[in-house]
Amino acid sequence: MMVWWLLFAVFAVSWGLTLVLRRYALAKSLMDIPNERSSHTVPTPRGGGVAIVAAFLVALPILTGLGLLDTSALYALLGSGLLVAVIGFIDDHGHIPARWRLLGHFIAAAWALFWLEGLPPIEFFGIAVDLGWFGSILAAVYLVWMLNLYNFMDGIDGLASAEAISVCLAICVVYWVSGCAELVWGALILVAAVAGFLFWNFPPARIFMGDAGSGFLGVVLGALAIQAAWTEPQLLWSWLILLGVFIVDATWTLFVRLFRGEKIYQAHRSHAYQLASKHFKSHKVITLSIVAINIGWLMPWALWVGLGGSWLIGIVVAYVPLCLMAWKMSAGKTEY
Repeated sequence: MMVWWLLFAVFAVSWGLTLVLRRYALAKSLMDIPNERSSHTVPTPRGGGVAIVAAFLVALPILTGLGLLDTSALYALLGSGLLVAVIGFIDDHGHIPARWRLLGHFIAAAWALFWLEGLPPIEFFGIAVDLGWFGSILAAVYLVWMLNLYNFMDGIDGLASAEAISVCLAICVVYWVSGCAELVWGALILVAAVAGFLFWNFPPARIFMGDAGSGFLGVVLGALAIQAAWTEPQLLWSWLILLGVFIVDATWTLFVRLFRGEKIYQAHRSHAYQLASKHFKSHKVITLSIVAINIGWLMPWALWVGLGGSWLIGIVVAYVPLCLMAWKMSAGKTEY
């Protein structure tokens, strides 16, 4: 019963702290001014993602105290998440050169992997393969890409929050059905923390998340996936399927822009979700549509893989329509 009160408390803390941060941002003129990357047209308070960070990280030791989260997972999530959030917070309020941000991100990834003991053996066609140090390098790149792509995808009202909530709830279903219900609590705590913020961020947003929140969500979601893979290897693929919308959109857009010889570090508005929001003239429609895709399309495939289905078939079948949508929207090509 206590854990349910904890979930409520996390939601309440996130909700209340977001309100405080919004009033502070308005008082100090900490506003997100529309620029060439923006999909909004009205200056909006920013930095509300700090509420997610604070509510989630404070709850983790309590979860460990209740015996619902391993100490290693606690240290992995606490250290990596806090470092990424601090880097994002400083960058939100000033500027950190890209090379130093990237270095900090890899340090955060290395910290998480140290406590999670690296990448677990991955099952390929019925054979468990331990990739050793190479697997740890791949896992570090994965974590760094996750936190950066989450930042790229935080561009319209409510999207990053709704993605985190829908993916975490879906993976909890996968955990439960596949016999790994003990893993649900970290994901549920994150749902509660993000839900409190989403109250203020749902279209039309009254405050934005900022890099502190988006990068934090990316690295935490990535670390939770690796944690789950140590329990059941196929759960890593379930996570990758559920995160498919963000992974495909961000990765497709990046490679198209690289192929076109564009400077990938420059701000742009050519992600599929941004082009779709312009086409439909609505942030809410796109945000809710992606939630529907996560629950209606990706979750059944994630569940199938989690129950022992072929990860290769699951990934390919789940991702092909997402790739087609990115292609159809000319992701990475069209500027507006």
